[in-house]
Amino acid sequence: MREAAFIKQNRPKWKLYETDITSNPDILAERFIELTDDLSYARTFYPESEMTAYLNNLTGKFHQAIYKNKKEKGNRFAEFWKYRLPFLVAQHHRQLLYAFLIFAVACFIGALSAALDDTFVRLILGDEYVNRTLAYIESGDPMAVYKQSGETEMFLMITFNNIKVAFLAFVFGVFFSIGTFWVIFQNGIMLGAFQYFFYKQGLLLTSVLTIWIHGTLEISAIILAGCAGFVMGNSLLFPKTYSRLTSFKKGARNGLKIVVGLVPIFITAGFLEGFVTRHTEMPMPLSIGIILISAVFILYYFIIYPRLLLNRNSHAETDH
Repeated sequence: MREAAFIKQNRPKWKLYETDITSNPDILAERFIELTDDLSYARTFYPESEMTAYLNNLTGKFHQAIYKNKKEKGNRFAEFWKYRLPFLVAQHHRQLLYAFLIFAVACFIGALSAALDDTFVRLILGDEYVNRTLAYIESGDPMAVYKQSGETEMFLMITFNNIKVAFLAFVFGVFFSIGTFWVIFQNGIMLGAFQYFFYKQGLLLTSVLTIWIHGTLEISAIILAGCAGFVMGNSLLFPKTYSRLTSFKKGARNGLKIVVGLVPIFITAGFLEGFVTRHTEMPMPLSIGIILISAVFILYYFIIYPRLLLNRNSHAETDH
């Protein structure tokens, strides 16, 4: 893009930001990110331009505005969870929808395949797992698989594995989103086949009330990690006005922030699977309560609250 076109496209935004350095932290953070992206682009293509020096000065002002009252690192840490992460997710709800739809379709395909082919479940879950679970069902404790390891051992193993899956879903986005698609699709197939297996045994409700104690957070976080992978992958596919490299750097940075933000959720899911899910004799209302609390948290923090922040940002800019 020619420098004149770049300036014409962004001048109104820069003038607004220059005259209105708001005190709203989420608006400040978003504008600072936009300015750093513009500055990076300008430094790459117009390093000697006066416009680049202007952007550098304006970005510095926003940096000072953001951090002048942040005397402790804890404040920045809290700001990330309160504003930056949900605001970032709000900007990429379309990618999140793609990840959810792919996972949902894969679940359906997995369940349908298991219904049409008796060998499909064994192909996906493995003979050892299926035979062991059938033995547990015959013994009268179908969910005994969650009691076979020590609580701490299972917590650490499951948490590590889930974080690994999430980072794979993100990192494989570098293959133009195809890798992320495959990770999400594969996990969806597994879940669909898994749930149909218990349905066929007449244990669908039992499995749901047990597995989704931890699965609500775990599956939601995997889908969100898929969103992060699509953010990075789509930055390569659709660089818009940026160079492909600049767009990729921006997409990779934003996707990584989302994945890092999911780590506490995976830790919580691992804790639930290691210490709570094993108590298959717990009252149904307690199991349902844990599942509902987890679902409400995911819906509010990653869907409703980010939209509220985005709307607040839009209204604030309109008011000014």
